[in-house]
Amino acid sequence: MLNILQRPEHLTSLASAGVLINVEVTATTFSKTDRGISGQVAQDKKADPDAVRVVRNLLAGNNKHKQLLNHRQTVYNFVNRFTYPWNAAQNYLPSQRIHDFMKGYKELEQQYETLLEDFLADYASVISNAAFTQGDMFNRADYPTPEQVRGKYTMRLFVSEVPMSDFRCQIAQDLADDLFNNYSRQASDAITNILTEQRKQLTQVMESLSHCCDIEVSTDSEGNHKVKRRKLYDSTINRALELCRTFEQFNLANDPELESARASLARVLDGVSLGALRESDSLREQVKTEVDDILSKFRYTNDEE
Repeated sequence: MLNILQRPEHLTSLASAGVLINVEVTATTFSKTDRGISGQVAQDKKADPDAVRVVRNLLAGNNKHKQLLNHRQTVYNFVNRFTYPWNAAQNYLPSQRIHDFMKGYKELEQQYETLLEDFLADYASVISNAAFTQGDMFNRADYPTPEQVRGKYTMRLFVSEVPMSDFRCQIAQDLADDLFNNYSRQASDAITNILTEQRKQLTQVMESLSHCCDIEVSTDSEGNHKVKRRKLYDSTINRALELCRTFEQFNLANDPELESARASLARVLDGVSLGALRESDSLREQVKTEVDDILSKFRYTNDEE
């Protein structure tokens, strides 16, 4: 019996609501395993040669190279902030975040290029200094040319659509059922994971808001109580507003609890500014009370799952 495999609805919604992205940042650590020294150490310690491995840091103490390596983690943190896990190689980026993501990505890409050029500008002196700091371990052949170094530091963005199996040919019924169930299950799992992450993000930002709007009470040596406002951060409020905007359009599972919490938080923050919160104790208390009320209901929903 023949059948046409239909496109799973979950997969369709995922494809229309976002794209898959992958950011690859390459960077060489300038470390090298020295077999000669490893053998000497093993011999001196009367150890099995396979039990010893000496790794030389060819750029020990070089701050500009350290900044290049640290920037790689900065990029990955940025990607994780805007996207949701999809598979080992790709992340899911909602359409509502594409504009802001691309703007931030281009800035990080330019920063990476600037860091690389700053490092290469000092590369010759770096090698000269290494000749002194590495002592007898120094080997000029360990250091590639500037052109070779530039090729080892890259930052690339790959964007693709959500794969959709829209078969236009007739296939066997058992194969159609098997493929349909497989694609549908993968799409359903992806939506479930995204929804879990959305709830986590909304909960965390509300917890941060509640914490920042609270006060700290302490007692001095004479027994007097002191009340201190906690510090408010512009980034926390901006993050909360960004999640409210995104989740208004990006709720693949049409989760009513997520939408209710989002809408309630949006109402609480409507017209509220950082300056107003810093100046008004009553407003801080009001925001904290209302956010805590949303959290109590939203936490209960999450804990029940």
